[in-house]
Amino acid sequence: VQLQASGGGLVQAGGSLRLSCAASGRTFRSYLMGWFRQAPGNEREVVAEINLSGNIIHYADSVKGRFTISRNNDKVYLQMNSLKPDDTAVYYCAARQSEPGSAYKYWGQGTLVTVSS
Repeated sequence: VQLQASGGGLVQAGGSLRLSCAASGRTFRSYLMGWFRQAPGNEREVVAEINLSGNIIHYADSVKGRFTISRNNDKVYLQMNSLKPDDTAVYYCAARQSEPGSAYKYWGQGTLVTVSS
């Protein structure tokens, strides 16, 4: 059971990146999916979450209006626009069951996003 995140890289402030997360070993179509990030010296924080059907989405206040989460079968994406240096972090995708209170059980390995000023 694996989640594989990709798409990170170095970009200038104001630029865009699209992260992808692919599942293998099992299907995550019945799971709620999320993107998290962790900057050096900071705790991991949730960036965006999307439910099974894609009609319920939550974003961290810091990325609202700039980031868009979407999903298609066993893939989940994070379109990141108007990137800022503060967005620099390792980004992780994760999956959890949809029942309220369920913890994220499956995690990808992370992909590094670096935004230069």
